[in-house]
Formats: sequence, structure tokens, C-alpha cells
Amino acid sequence: MASSELTKSKQQVSTMLKQGFISDYFLSPPPSSPSDPTRSIQPPIRSTLFEMMTEEQTRDSRPSASLDPTRIRIEERVARVLSGAPFRNPSDWGLGFGDVKLTITARDGFSVSMDVHRQVLVGRSQFFKEKLGRRSGSHHSVEICECDDVEVYLETLVLMYHDDPKKKMIGEGVSKILGLLKVCDALKFDDGISSCLEYLEAAPWSEEEEERVISNLNELHLHNNHEVIQRLALEPSTSSKMDTICSRLITGVLHAKDEKARKEMKTLISRLLKDDRSSSDHNYSLNKLDISKETLYTICHKCLTSLVICLSEATSYDENRGFMSEIGRLADNLEWVVDILIEKQISEEFVQLWSDQTELAVLHSQVPVMYRHKISRITAQLCIAIGRGNILVPKETRLALLSTWLESLYDDFGWMKRDSRTGHRRLIEDGLTQIILTLPLSQQEAFLMSWFGRFLEKGDDCPNIQRAFEIWWRRAFVRQPVAEPQLQITVCDYPS
Repeated sequence: MASSELTKSKQQVSTMLKQGFISDYFLSPPPSSPSDPTRSIQPPIRSTLFEMMTEEQTRDSRPSASLDPTRIRIEERVARVLSGAPFRNPSDWGLGFGDVKLTITARDGFSVSMDVHRQVLVGRSQFFKEKLGRRSGSHHSVEICECDDVEVYLETLVLMYHDDPKKKMIGEGVSKILGLLKVCDALKFDDGISSCLEYLEAAPWSEEEEERVISNLNELHLHNNHEVIQRLALEPSTSSKMDTICSRLITGVLHAKDEKARKEMKTLISRLLKDDRSSSDHNYSLNKLDISKETLYTICHKCLTSLVICLSEATSYDENRGFMSEIGRLADNLEWVVDILIEKQISEEFVQLWSDQTELAVLHSQVPVMYRHKISRITAQLCIAIGRGNILVPKETRLALLSTWLESLYDDFGWMKRDSRTGHRRLIEDGLTQIILTLPLSQQEAFLMSWFGRFLEKGDDCPNIQRAFEIWWRRAFVRQPVAEPQLQITVCDYPS
């Protein structure tokens, strides 16, 4: 009987072994010997199938932060900073064991703890001096929570252990320095703040980085405390000279001797002045490249005077080839200045000024077309701007402009086509169409009948403004004015 019960018990144990409810010592790996630290410690052996299932569920429900690529990169960078940190290798730096347990926790819960030295923290940071300066005892614990970037906080702590933090920053990018500057300001680490500002003052920036530097300095209220701001804005005494600087730049371009350099600098100055208009809504204050209306019109008058003198001399001498070539350059200069006036929306006075240049118009007719045609580009420039509605002037001014310069434009149009693209020709024709159609009907008739004869004579060498002619014709002969019905009011008396 006893033998049968023993046999039955062995069978039950064997079944439980096979089903995993108990472990077999001889089937399990031996535990690591304490005397062998290099051997890996094996995980605890499961006793039952129930424990196996429970552990599996626990592992599946555990957050997979360690598998997040972003978290992995952060942990790798933090490990890299800690590997060379003086407080992690105190003996290499002649330091004892740390007496402050510092924990830095990010917003997402990621945290790093380390043993640092109270003497270093209190000596370099006003923040730690306030927290630890009056506390007694040999060991302390400090936690900094809700950090934006744990790595930058650790790097700032490392800087506190260096006598010259700026040397430790060499090779870092502007973005990293701005991050360090923000943490140094939060921890009241004055040497760190100074080192960051000195680094920013000496390092080159991109335009995008410059925007971030300005934003950070304003946010930290450091914009008036260091020479770094001198790279960003002129002193108040210098900003008053901005008009003089712009005047010198434009005058220098007008008198440039190298033609290629003159064209390049014209493009540069025009772009800067246009950027100034588009950047007027920036949320930071900068002294912008600008020029006053008075200065621009002073330059215009000088250009006009030079042009009149040049044409007078060109028509007075037989050997005038040098004067002839100068006419085109002077006209091109004036056209550029007028373009600036139009862009800055202050060109109305110039339309009247150009309309009054009857002497210049007479001299223009005495110069060969190959030299003078650039002068007519100024007339075309004004007609295009008026036709687009970019310049608004009274009808008397519009009439005077066409009366003084339209015939000259017709005469020069063939040569103007050679110097411009087809699209520019269409702009000139559209501008003339619009400006003529803004005049009273009788004046439309005078200008368009004159154009009709010109076009029949010159064909493609005359602007094609047939659309203006058609509209005038319909206005004058087809579309008769419709009499508006008169409002009738009837008053009735009612018996009381």
C-alpha cells in the first residue's frame, strides 16, 4: 500500500514539473557566485505558471519609455555629459565625495540624480547659495523640477566646476549657448551668464540665429547689459545719422565708375529699402535702413540738373560723343531714384516735377534716339504706376505729364522695345491706356486721335493702345448717357 502511494506521489510531482507549477533544481541554472562580479546575475526562477502569466502581463502594461527613440537619445546625451562630469569623477579633480544629492526632473518625468559639492554650488550660484547657504548638516538634498532640458542643466552644473566656463563652450553652436544662457540666468550663475554673452559677442551668427539671440536677450532682460547688443542696434546718437548714411550710399551708386558694380549696388540698396518696409511689424526695435523724403527729392533735383546740363552740352558741341554716352547713365540713375520714390509711396510730387521739364523735353528732341531713349523710360515708369493706381495725382497733373512727354515716348518707343522684354512693352501700353482713359472725354479724343495717326505711320514702333481707342469710341458714340428718372414727391392734404 505504501509503495503504491509513493509511486502515485512521484507521478503527481512529475506532472507538476512538466506543467511548470514547480521548478526542478537540477534543471535551473546555478546562481552567480558572489565572488565573481563579472558574471551576470540570472533572473529569479518562476515557481508557478500563474506567476509566469502575472509577470508577462506586468511587463506588457509597463510604459515603453525605454523604447522611445527620443528618450533613448536624451539618455545617451545625458550619459555622455555625466561621463566627464567632475562630480562623477571627484578624485580626478581633487575633490572629495559629494555632500548634496541633486535631482533634476524634466516635464515628462525623466530625472537624473547625482552627488555634487555644496562648496562649488554655493560659491558659483546665487540660487544654490539661497537654498543651501544657511542650512546646517553634512548632507543635503535638492530637487529641480519641471525642467525644459535636463541635458542643458547638467552642462551648466559642469560649467560651475570650471574656472573659465567660456573655454568649455568652444565649439558649441549658438542654439546650445542660448540654452545655457537661459539656465545660467535661472540659477543666477553670473560667471556662466558673462561667459555665454562673451561667446555670443565673438561667435558668428546666421540671420535665423540672430532672431533667436534678440528674442532670448529681450526675454531675459539682458539686452542692455553687454556689448553683444552692439552687433544688433546702433546707439541712439548714431541712429540720427541714418538719413545721411543712406544719402551717401545712393550718391555713391549714382557716381560709380564701374558699371557692373553700379548695377549690383542698385539692386542691393533697392532690396534693403523694400525689406525695411516689409519688416516694419517686427516685434523688436531695430534702427532700419531708411531715407527721408526731403533727401530723396534733393537727389532727384541734382539728377535732373545734371541731365539738363549734359543734354545742353551734348547739343552745343560737335565732338559730343562723351556727353551722349553720359546721357544714358544719368537717365538710368534718375529712373532708379524714381523707382525708390514709387516704392516708398512718395512720388506724387515728382510727377508734377517731371511734367514741368519743358526745357529738358526740348533738348531731348535734339539728341539722337539711340542716346536719349532711356529718358523716355522715366515717363513710361510714371505712366505704369499711375495706371496701376500706385500714384494718385489730379487730372491737371496727368494732362501735363502727357502733354510734355507723350510725343517723346512715341518717338523713342522703337528703341525702348529693344532694351526691354515683351512683358515690359505690354506694361507700358497698359499704363498709357489707363492714364488716357482717366482724362475727360474731350482730352481722350485729342490724345487718341493723335495716336491713331502715329500708329498708322510707325506700326510696331508705336505703342499699341487700341483698347483705349475702343473704350473711348464706345463712350463717345455708342453708349449714350441714360437720363436718371427724377424723384417725384406728391404732397396730399387729408381732411382732419
